[in-house]
Amino acid sequence: MRAASLSLLLAAGACTGDLGRPRQDIVSQMLAPQAGFWAATARGEAASHFRFTDDEEQLRDRAWRFVMPGHERSVFQAQTAALAHSRILPAQLHLGYRAEYFQALTGGSFASQASRYARLAEDANADRILIGPFRANAMRVVAADRVRMRAAESSPDVAPSQLDPAFARVVENEGLILWVCERVGFRIESYRYALANLVVEMPSREAIRAERAIMALEAEAGPLCKMPLNGAFGGERGAGAPGGEGGKAPVVYKG
Repeated sequence: MRAASLSLLLAAGACTGDLGRPRQDIVSQMLAPQAGFWAATARGEAASHFRFTDDEEQLRDRAWRFVMPGHERSVFQAQTAALAHSRILPAQLHLGYRAEYFQALTGGSFASQASRYARLAEDANADRILIGPFRANAMRVVAADRVRMRAAESSPDVAPSQLDPAFARVVENEGLILWVCERVGFRIESYRYALANLVVEMPSREAIRAERAIMALEAEAGPLCKMPLNGAFGGERGAGAPGGEGGKAPVVYKG
């Protein structure tokens, strides 16, 4: 069952749609989420059978950019990230290492070092532009979860059997937001590592533009990783604690 699920999602990863996300088909829309639900349940993680709201669907779509590796040449990490995004694999297996982005950035042939600095600045700027919409989306989901739990706990018309999946969905949503914060932190670390090593290997005035792009990304990431949550996920961790090399253990969706 597990091997079949992994093979299906890996095959789906070869066909990408908008912004590099899996193209909407039977694998990405039905089989992978169902396999992820059962895998997460088997691991003892919070998993809800509730249908996603529009905002919850969008939150997961927007998260895709940040949980993927920063460079398309990181093929193995991309496959691991896709499996973790669907929850077939636990999030803590999607670690990566800071030097990976730099190695992918400089691994191919290029005419000028300026193109490497330009790519670094473009990646950091693209992340920065997408953080705002993700944060707004996350705030809507958190607000809706607050209403969800009040209704579940106070309404006599809600069956007791609905309480556990309702709480599990809140945990899932908050866990995803925390995971994105971790991955954004990891991206910033990777970009800074790449910039430092580019300057050592190929000094250029273009480093100033890349440095400014990374600083702007850090400024935009701060409000996202400090936004108040409902506390269902646990609350012991800071939202912006980076995972991966040298960081704390990544988010898992424990109920």
